[in-house]
Amino acid sequence: MVLWIALVLGLVQGLTEFIPVSSSGHLEIFEQLLGTRPENFHFFLELINIGTLLALIIFFRKRIAKILNDIFKKHNYKLALNVIITCIPAGLAGLLLGDFIEENGFFSSLYTVAIAMGAVGILMVLSDKLPHFSKLKNEDSLTKPRALGIGFAQVFALIPGVSRSGSTIVAGRVAGLNSESAAEYSFLVSIPLMTAVCLKTLISSSAREYLLANAGMLALSNLVAFVAGLFAIKFVLKYLKRPGSLKTFGWYRIVLASIVLIFVLLA
Repeated sequence: MVLWIALVLGLVQGLTEFIPVSSSGHLEIFEQLLGTRPENFHFFLELINIGTLLALIIFFRKRIAKILNDIFKKHNYKLALNVIITCIPAGLAGLLLGDFIEENGFFSSLYTVAIAMGAVGILMVLSDKLPHFSKLKNEDSLTKPRALGIGFAQVFALIPGVSRSGSTIVAGRVAGLNSESAAEYSFLVSIPLMTAVCLKTLISSSAREYLLANAGMLALSNLVAFVAGLFAIKFVLKYLKRPGSLKTFGWYRIVLASIVLIFVLLA
């Protein structure tokens, strides 16, 4: 893979992993624009998760330390247990269906990406009008059933175009969280899931060979993804404090989905 393409993809991964517009959808679109799928491209996409995972850990280091302190010193497991509960549906679905989705051309089709991106965009635009449970103060107040509901919504993020952060933020809003708290909870949930994805990839001998053969390119791509990811997390959490701000991302998704569909139909 040409270095500048790898750097652009690292930038796209870093920004769109946390801005709720679908990193997988954008990466599929960029891949189609390249006109060819580089060899072992799936390894590249999985390995640049390392940069965004590090961005999450660095940004939320104090929050992670507080959660661990609550567990070991205060024996307060509530938030940690809710995060695990939310991760279970997507984790199981990823293990059972991940390879099938990756190998099935239907899910990487631009039609699928555009429809998924547009559908979630519509939900974001209508997020204030969707049925909501009683309001919660913040993610620490989340109940176990609501945490599980967010987890089931996250399963759909396996489909390119849906967005892990997008699906969990919308589900978090329905569960009673405000947009900022829903985003923060979404990012906390991403940490164990992204860690599992990275470890699963590194277990593969083929992936390790790819990593060693492309160490320099992957290091630079992950650095770009890390810096872009830090910016994206800070931006999203600040921007979502504004009333109705989730609609902005929804309209972006709808417009992009429309452009992609027009492009596919005219191609």
